[in-house]
Amino acid sequence: MQSIDAALAGNFQFDHQIKINRMGFGAMRIVGKGVWGEPENRKEVIATLYRTLELGINFIDTADSYGPFISEELICEALYPYPKNLLIGTKGGHTRHGPDIWRPIGSPDYLRQCVLMSMRRLKLDQIRLWQLHRVGEDTFPELQFEAIAKMQQEGLIGHIGLSAVSVGMIKRASKFFKVASVQNKYNLVNRESEAVVDFCDENNIAFIPYAPLEQGVKFTGPVLEEIMNKKHASARQIALAWLLKRSKIIVPIPGTGSVQHLEENTAAVNVNLTDDEWTKLDLEGKKIWDKQKKSAKLYL
Repeated sequence: MQSIDAALAGNFQFDHQIKINRMGFGAMRIVGKGVWGEPENRKEVIATLYRTLELGINFIDTADSYGPFISEELICEALYPYPKNLLIGTKGGHTRHGPDIWRPIGSPDYLRQCVLMSMRRLKLDQIRLWQLHRVGEDTFPELQFEAIAKMQQEGLIGHIGLSAVSVGMIKRASKFFKVASVQNKYNLVNRESEAVVDFCDENNIAFIPYAPLEQGVKFTGPVLEEIMNKKHASARQIALAWLLKRSKIIVPIPGTGSVQHLEENTAAVNVNLTDDEWTKLDLEGKKIWDKQKKSAKLYL
């Protein structure tokens, strides 16, 4: 069996102190169904979190809304005291009202509470990467950005990121702070954020794509099948390998509450696509996207 080391994906450097391997872990799926409540198998989740470190993963992405709060609590339970090279990025600004029910709130007072409570749950003196989960429609964006910048100036936040945003919104936020990361849905068959990826590439902003495979979209085709057979890899691994080769600023965060699935996802770092294979996959993915985008629910 081939060894698995997330470092094979290469790295992204936020500053002279923070450098992460470009295969991270998303902690949304370590809670209950509908991203709500306790996980069905708490013991397996704890083992999965611990296994991330053994596989060389040193970036874990979470949010206060996962559970809510439970994802952060589980991370702390499993991994505290944290290794010095581990970056835990969390998010705030998305409230929960039940399974699969989300409501963004951008009130400066609420955002401050999000940061302070995440610090408490994670037992951190500073959130080294805090991301605005959604730009709330209840508050003018610039007021949200101003409040976040103030928390960075106070030292509560190290680096600041955004989620589910357009290039225009990134530029608006950049007037208040340096945007260190952007987290949007993006994968082989969902290209709505193509321009955002290009912008992040041009400005050395970490792009953290969630949903490496589009749910509800059949991901298949002759090119994919051929490469899967040639590489002895799953469709999910091929999709992750495609993301890693797309740009050196991309940091995939496949999530799971299973050790087995974690190992399978991370093993994508061993799948090396040639330029020709990547291009063929890219074209096949675009064709699927073109067919389904008219009926897709877009968020930008």
